[in-house]
Amino acid sequence: MIAILLRTVLVGAVFVVLAMMPARAGDDVSVYSTAEADFAQVSQDLKDAIVNRGYAVDYHGFLADMLKRTAEDVGASKELYKDAEFFTFCSAVISRQAMEADIGNVAYCPYVLFVFEKADEPGNVHVGFRQLPAGPGRDAINLLLDEIAREAVGEL
Repeated sequence: MIAILLRTVLVGAVFVVLAMMPARAGDDVSVYSTAEADFAQVSQDLKDAIVNRGYAVDYHGFLADMLKRTAEDVGASKELYKDAEFFTFCSAVISRQAMEADIGNVAYCPYVLFVFEKADEPGNVHVGFRQLPAGPGRDAINLLLDEIAREAVGEL
């Protein structure tokens, strides 16, 4: 029961953070872009980049759909994304290493990667992640997330 509640809270937090993300993310967010791309293909490439490493996608969220569905309820008049999604996953190996290095690293699992296409820039698809603070165990996670994001936009 606690695990389900924790997952629900984490997923909700992801929705809030992604919804509030400015056009230019902060220094703790890595974003890679690809021009003239098909959003559905880049999203699938992102999922494949996770799964092909042996990880299971725990949750696939559809952020743009949620924002469109609730726009009237919150009085929104501006369309932010043509499409936006996120994927969460965890790694038994890397997570264990990170948590053995610092038990508090439990706060960073699951890992989240996002993909979006802005409403006013169709064809430009962006993939990224929020970097974990540098430190024992977390550096390997940042490298993994960076590799996955770059693969999804064809930089690897």
